[in-house]
Amino acid sequence: MISYLVPAGYGEAEFTEKHSRFIGRVWRTDSEEEALERLRETREKHRDATHNVFAYVIRENNLTRYSDDGEPSGTSGMPTLNVFLGEGVQNVCCVVTRYFGGTLLGTGGLVRAYSKAAKLALEAAGVARMAQWREYILSCDYGFYERLKRILDEHEAVVQSSDFGADVAIEALLREDKAADFETVLTEASAGRAFFENVGERFMGVRL
Repeated sequence: MISYLVPAGYGEAEFTEKHSRFIGRVWRTDSEEEALERLRETREKHRDATHNVFAYVIRENNLTRYSDDGEPSGTSGMPTLNVFLGEGVQNVCCVVTRYFGGTLLGTGGLVRAYSKAAKLALEAAGVARMAQWREYILSCDYGFYERLKRILDEHEAVVQSSDFGADVAIEALLREDKAADFETVLTEASAGRAFFENVGERFMGVRL
């Protein structure tokens, strides 16, 4: 089954390290053309910046690119890229803008600063999983609710909503590769105390 992680949206984070200002930005970009456009826009917006370091990962053709943009080799572009490779996030573009504050950070300091900017921007963007998801409506009595929650967690379900009326009603999404086992486990465990209906499925990104 096709399944991969992407940014859930746009993310931005800023901090100061030894008087240098770092601004990290993350976008979801589904093509190299989109990534280059985000880079162009950022360079235009921050023409007065000391550096606009970038990295992007495009799933199609397994494409990765990065640039130190004048920083010492290996101190900025690759550390930025490694954040996304380490998290397994694809179709992502990140630009870290630096305004030099007059104090040298050294090789290790630069690696840490650029990595931090990328990580914070990714946290701000959030992560979504692209996959084939099944949509379920579930209901159960209150006595079975905690057990249902555990079963949902065990199968990595994403709960969309919960309603606590006469019974508990839940809308949840499960990846296609988890769905069949989930239905079997729930049926056997609930002994008629919980019910589910598969109301559709589609390939989409779901925020984790």
